[in-house]
Amino acid sequence: MHNNTLDVPFHARHEDELLTLDEVAQILVTSPNTVRWWRQTGTGPDFFKIGRRLYTTVADLRRFIREQRLASQPVMRGPKAV
Repeated sequence: MHNNTLDVPFHARHEDELLTLDEVAQILVTSPNTVRWWRQTGTGPDFFKIGRRLYTTVADLRRFIREQRLASQPVMRGPKAV
């Protein structure tokens, strides 16, 4: 029986685990073409080649997600209006 690596929740994966571009797209719920565009423009997670295949690591994808989350939040929140 073949176990799909995507059956393991992302939060439970080891940081050195390799992910393909398609797996990254699936985890981020976006299209592989979007991930390819991010790679081409240098705005996505870091990818590297092993042979002819592109990979990133779980740690690199987590860092990318954290950077995106922090970039979308204000550095200092002002007081709430009453």
